[in-house]
Amino acid sequence: MDICTINPATEKIRDRFIKAGYPDGLFRSLIIDVNLAPFIIKHPFITGVTLTGSNHTGKIIAKEAGDALKKVVLELGDSDPYLILEDADLTFAAEQCVLSRLNNAGQVCIAAKRFIVVEKVRAQFEALVIEKAKTYCMGDPTDPKINLGPMAREDLRTKLHEQVQRAIADGARCVLGGNLPDGVGYYYPVTVLLDVTSHSPAFSEELFGPVICITPAKDESEAIALANQTQFGLAAAVFTQDLEKGEHIARENIAAGTCAVNVLVASDPGLPFGGIKQSGFGRELSIEGMREFANIKTVIVSKQ
Repeated sequence: MDICTINPATEKIRDRFIKAGYPDGLFRSLIIDVNLAPFIIKHPFITGVTLTGSNHTGKIIAKEAGDALKKVVLELGDSDPYLILEDADLTFAAEQCVLSRLNNAGQVCIAAKRFIVVEKVRAQFEALVIEKAKTYCMGDPTDPKINLGPMAREDLRTKLHEQVQRAIADGARCVLGGNLPDGVGYYYPVTVLLDVTSHSPAFSEELFGPVICITPAKDESEAIALANQTQFGLAAAVFTQDLEKGEHIARENIAAGTCAVNVLVASDPGLPFGGIKQSGFGRELSIEGMREFANIKTVIVSKQ
């Protein structure tokens, strides 16, 4: 396992494997430069590769694994659409959408990133979202009164702010946040962008931070079309009080590896997890995740 250099504490997972009885040396963790990844992948001890990371890194890893003829599973970025239909419970939908978007300061691959709301309920939904967003307090995450911590790296904050500024220049209305705060730490305030169109950077790109983007749709059909108007396909959600309709849209109309109805998307060890399109391929978790790196062997025995 290649450990993220800014989060070495994940190495502690090795202790779980040892306590579970895995042979010594079977599980190894490394903190390496990205340039060393090809050498690790090509090593004969490695039979498969799985990556959770950016689309850019995923392409590099897929190429290296392909050159070595090694199995690869990629869980990459997304611009997750959350559809709010005309008959949705708007208060609940706003709570779920904001919670999903701002968890871990918005730095979650399956966080809600594009709120697509039917025009008839747009104004009410926007007001509820803004009201909820204003309850988030930015600061030291070890303080129990704080519910919005910093971003992971300075370059990520810089990129996010640049995306926000481009979206505003493209016509989005910033009604909350949108500024780089002074002081120590890679903090970025809760930001709400309204009138985000389908050609906006805030719509087509993944904004990996605490930025809420709301896009209006004239009706349900356009909302579905806008949801699918993306290069990504990891997760999505639909909010409607018509459960039969919601399930039909989730099953048949939304192109994503996971689609939830009336709840935010969250990974579950018992359920397969992964994306389509530029969000990657293969599945993690559940029995399907185990099968990704298990070979099927055929044994033929003659009884004559």
